[in-house]
Amino acid sequence: MKLRQPIEPEQKALEINLDESVYGTFAEIGAGQEVARHFFQVGAAAGTIAKTMSAYDKVYSDKIYGVEPTGRYVCESRLYKMLDHEYGLLEDRLGPLKTSTRFFAFADTVSAINYSKTSQGHGWMGMRFQLDPQGHPNDVVLHVKMKDKDNSLQQQAIGILGVNLVYACFYYHHDPEQFITSLVDNLRERIEVDMIRMTGPELDHIDNRLLSLMLVKNGLSKVAMFDAKGHNIHASEYLYKQHVLVVRGSFRPATLVNQDMLKVGYRQFVRETEVDVSKTRLLCEITLDNLRSGGEINEKDFLDRAELLCGMDQVTLISDCEEHHKLIAYFSDYRILNLGLVVGVKILLNTINQKFEEHKDGDLLAAFGELFTKNVKLYIYPSIMDATGELLTSENLPIPEGVKFLYRHLLDNRQLVDIEDFNSKILAIYSKDVLKKIKDQDGSWEKMVPASVARMIKEQSLFGFSGNRVELVNRDISQN
Repeated sequence: MKLRQPIEPEQKALEINLDESVYGTFAEIGAGQEVARHFFQVGAAAGTIAKTMSAYDKVYSDKIYGVEPTGRYVCESRLYKMLDHEYGLLEDRLGPLKTSTRFFAFADTVSAINYSKTSQGHGWMGMRFQLDPQGHPNDVVLHVKMKDKDNSLQQQAIGILGVNLVYACFYYHHDPEQFITSLVDNLRERIEVDMIRMTGPELDHIDNRLLSLMLVKNGLSKVAMFDAKGHNIHASEYLYKQHVLVVRGSFRPATLVNQDMLKVGYRQFVRETEVDVSKTRLLCEITLDNLRSGGEINEKDFLDRAELLCGMDQVTLISDCEEHHKLIAYFSDYRILNLGLVVGVKILLNTINQKFEEHKDGDLLAAFGELFTKNVKLYIYPSIMDATGELLTSENLPIPEGVKFLYRHLLDNRQLVDIEDFNSKILAIYSKDVLKKIKDQDGSWEKMVPASVARMIKEQSLFGFSGNRVELVNRDISQN
């Protein structure tokens, strides 16, 4: 991607206004009409704006867009109702009259920081737009978190972000990464964009899972996620007031061990007395550090992992939270009822040693307090000691002397628990060994991964697999 100088919002708004083919509506709820204001202030708005509105009163808003079953107005479903309504009016009223026009409907529903500063501002924003007159429209929808500590500054940031989004839809739609980085033009460090979704006839070539990666890689968010169908989703809609279990791993590729961690970890999590199985979410997490383990992030490698996890019907989290406490802090914004992290025992040992080294001359208790809050529990998956072949669990870890008392406290209070009912026969399987066997065309790798994973790797030539497709099909038939 070429380096691009940020463009001022006034210049972007003026360029849109001077494009005679672009015409549309601005509908804004909750933080004034900050986006439309930019287009009015730079001049020549009459050729761009068909209507602006702000249904600030809830009764008026319900009469126009319908009632939200959840009672929430700053939500994804509200945004789509706004886009449906406003774009529909454009087509009905102006479609027959402006046949050479590219229509758009911009909408946002935003809650800025309140007077007492007890709630941080956030909102949903979207565009429905044509790239060709009379063509089918495309949608871009995003979620934003505002970081300014002042209401007026947050409104200002929403105005700039809205201009950036409108401009990107018409000028950067062909380059997803440039599209995403342009959203924070003149806003770096003031907002986070932690979900974006692009759909439509001119955007169907874009893999939305890559958009999630791009958000995190380019620093727009610490976390992004997508579901088993590859659709980008947001934590406020998916995780709010849920019991959440996260399995951390490389999944490069997903092995029998990963499958076992998911199965037995989840089974143990839902057996906890405080966990309501009807309100649980299971996530697989891949960190940026893990994606960079081989150097620069390889998008093909990422998509190979994503393809397998989607094929295993898993929701995937991408994060820039290598340290466990950073991931825990992210989830705290969504009132998670109980949070479980499934980690390998060697990862736990590394974490304990790192915390001890960083804080042995300081406040060690506070350092561990960041990680082990009252509703957080770590589920420890065992491993085999390389030298002796002995089973390694949380109970026999070689913990530094200075942290043993605190570590024992965590075990006794069941904030650290060993996973039970694991498959002891597969503990010697490691993703790095499977990956090497695939690249070396050593067929023994197939016994180290779930059958569905082996099938996907072969059929889609994932992770550098290059076997003879006809021979593989015949082999599968003969085995069945």
